[in-house]
Amino acid sequence: MSEDPSVPPRVAESAGWIRGVVGQLHRRLRQVDNAEILTPTQTAVLNRLHREGPATQAELAAAEHVRQQSMAATLGVLDTLGYLNRTRDPADGRRVVLSLSDLGAKTVIGIRQHRDEWLAAALADELTEDELETVRLALPLLQRIAQR
Repeated sequence: MSEDPSVPPRVAESAGWIRGVVGQLHRRLRQVDNAEILTPTQTAVLNRLHREGPATQAELAAAEHVRQQSMAATLGVLDTLGYLNRTRDPADGRRVVLSLSDLGAKTVIGIRQHRDEWLAAALADELTEDELETVRLALPLLQRIAQR
């Protein structure tokens, strides 16, 4: 891969550092949730259903970039745990639409709360007030990049 000569080396170095740190933080947050009862894929499906609403198995498989057979296994576990509701699609009775059960929604909220608590404690333990303010000032900038 050739480097873009229009990007200054320190900007390219910053890009690599940001990518690495964000990936590390993402992996660490995944380790924190739900006492490792759920796999990352199961958590991703629950989060997607919570964020985007009901979906079919095929839609979830496409969104998560997995085969339908793999998604069927993931959904089977989530269903067994009581996290899903299955209903027939009113427009096409052959299709099953999946949504979160009350327990599934509570689980998603609990996972998010647990992650937020861990991150808040880490920020409080590791950063000075000035460092925390620097992070807070950088967040809108990183968000702007993420939404590009």
